[in-house]
Amino acid sequence: MYRIERTPYGYRLTLTDSIDAATMNQWVEESKKTLVGAKPGFGVFVDMRGLKPLLPDAQAAMQEGQKLYKGAGMARSVVIVDSTIMALQFKRIAKETGIYEWERYIAASADPNWESKGLDWVAKGIDPDKPA
Repeated sequence: MYRIERTPYGYRLTLTDSIDAATMNQWVEESKKTLVGAKPGFGVFVDMRGLKPLLPDAQAAMQEGQKLYKGAGMARSVVIVDSTIMALQFKRIAKETGIYEWERYIAASADPNWESKGLDWVAKGIDPDKPA
């Protein structure tokens, strides 16, 4: 299941359960429509709690969607995952691929303030990975 919501800071995406390639492609198409007229500098809050691992064809569509949001003017994004291990894995990948500059990962299970920290990053640029 997925949901796309417009917000004052940009967009909130929710991805849960199992998502196959066809559904992920629907998300990409709906995202294209949603992003028409987007003003550069927006933030994206991605709630992936409960998302099951994606199969390779669905992963390819997810990557297409990520490029779509970045190309439409996304300045920052935060991805909320279930566990610290998932967050650490995604952070490592983000640093290796060069997207860490604008994307952060927060483990909801390890941080009760995951939502406010995520919103602070996408809306205000307050880095959740740096001590206060």
